[in-house]
Amino acid sequence: MRRVRAARIDPGSAPRSFNARWLALRLRALIGPLRGARLCVAFSGGADSMALLAALSQLRRRSNFRLRALHVDHGLQPQSAAWARQARQVGRRLQVPVRVLAVEVPRGGSLEAAAREARYAALGAALRPGEWLLTAQHLDDQLETVLLQLLRGAGLPGLAAMGERTPLAAGSLLRPLLPVARRQLLAWLQRRGLAWTEDPSNADERFDRNYLRRRITPALQARWPAAAQTARRSAAHLAEAQALLDQQADAQLALAADGAALRVPVLRRMAPPLRRQVLRRWLRTRGLPAPDQSRLQEMASALLAARADAMPRVSWPGAEVRRHGASLHAMTPLPPLPAVVDWPVKRGATLTLPGIGRLRLQPDPHGNLCLAGWPARLQVRFRGGGERLRTTAGRQPLKDVLQRAGVLPWQRARLPLLYAGDRLIAVADLWLDPQHSAAADCKRRARLLWEPHQD
Repeated sequence: MRRVRAARIDPGSAPRSFNARWLALRLRALIGPLRGARLCVAFSGGADSMALLAALSQLRRRSNFRLRALHVDHGLQPQSAAWARQARQVGRRLQVPVRVLAVEVPRGGSLEAAAREARYAALGAALRPGEWLLTAQHLDDQLETVLLQLLRGAGLPGLAAMGERTPLAAGSLLRPLLPVARRQLLAWLQRRGLAWTEDPSNADERFDRNYLRRRITPALQARWPAAAQTARRSAAHLAEAQALLDQQADAQLALAADGAALRVPVLRRMAPPLRRQVLRRWLRTRGLPAPDQSRLQEMASALLAARADAMPRVSWPGAEVRRHGASLHAMTPLPPLPAVVDWPVKRGATLTLPGIGRLRLQPDPHGNLCLAGWPARLQVRFRGGGERLRTTAGRQPLKDVLQRAGVLPWQRARLPLLYAGDRLIAVADLWLDPQHSAAADCKRRARLLWEPHQD
């Protein structure tokens, strides 16, 4: 008698139906053995995340992994507090701890984008080291994402749509349901009699994704039933092409890198398409948002062609690139400086300047600062121009001292100047008034340390 083998399940392809067995195989294919893994579900309470959390709670008994959930309360709907309570109730029923994260979504601009940014910022901050954050985006979501990116004129990274795995804060983001159609998730929930919440904003066609979901994709799938599968396949091809381009860009980036900066002469020698790709990759590795096409073109051409002493800058929301001499520097936008900050040194030897840096007065038997006569109260100010320093060689302009020390122009204005009354006695940890320098007979020494905020 011929033995009949059970059909093999391919966890990377579209399943005939969604079930816990398929999900287990899918997770093992994505992250390896489940025993001991730490999984955290982004749980909205909607159908998609309900199916994911319920199936995982069923699997946990057999696979012995850790499981918890995070529910984000955006505060945008009158029912949001009730949804948070329901999320906790579901967690108790499934024996999964659920933590609610309340966020404030800034108004103005795209509410969809602002809510998404606030949500992922909160989820990332709550993620534990080595933990996987599982989200419930599925096959139909991927089709919508591809269409939205196409309509926005996105390049390869955008058209590759949502990846299966991506780093997020201290852990990683995982989307295990991308091969699964939403109807399959709904069918699984209905067979088990599991209820879910419906966000009324999902019916608001003013939001682009809702308009696509309610008006466009049903018509596409009626004419091309496999549209979601073929869009997912195209996105995978584009992601593969992007990975190859990233490899090429990384090799060129290593040649152009000067620490965290890029060398302008090396960039100039690259062909324009490769130069743009290297700049995109550099910004991504720095954790900065991608620029639009016009800003990228400005960086790749006008910024590199400017005079070495011009110090031009290209800015966009969340990032800016500055040129200084033969180097490009990328950073988040610099926050405004405070006017004057009091530092009662006797009460605390550390002063934190939010978004700017931290000053510390650290006892050190070999320090260059003598604590005898050091003021008990200081004022921290910032450059106004024209400051001069007392040195053993006479008075010198602060500007000249900073230039000789190699301080970048935009960082010079952000160095704390320490005043005792009207007398400038220290500039961060770069200069100290000779009056307070430790002589050979000084018995109480310290060192002033400046830790600038990392841009």
